[in-house]
Amino acid sequence: MFIAMNRFRVNPARTQEFETIWLERETHLQGLPGFVEFQMLRGPEEEDHVLYASHTVWRSRDDFEAWTHSEAFRAAHANAGQSRREGLYLGPPKFEGFDVIQTIGSDESAG
Repeated sequence: MFIAMNRFRVNPARTQEFETIWLERETHLQGLPGFVEFQMLRGPEEEDHVLYASHTVWRSRDDFEAWTHSEAFRAAHANAGQSRREGLYLGPPKFEGFDVIQTIGSDESAG
């Protein structure tokens, strides 16, 4: 498994706008080889920003990298920089990729 995360520092006065953009956008993820799950997370609020993170789970790093070279990736990110120029984000998103070395599920998920 591979987890791809992007952290976003969002202008506190524009969190509703940010959330609306993400909730209404077409992700182009469903049906892609190796795609498992996507989550958008809202984190702590600091004085100058609210922290958000996107969290995408892939079957493998190779599946994630194939997606980043796909037409679906280009379509999903076609307007990504537009809001940043308008002051919605405080700087560019920060990407972090993780290879999963251990997963522990609940007893309920084993049954």
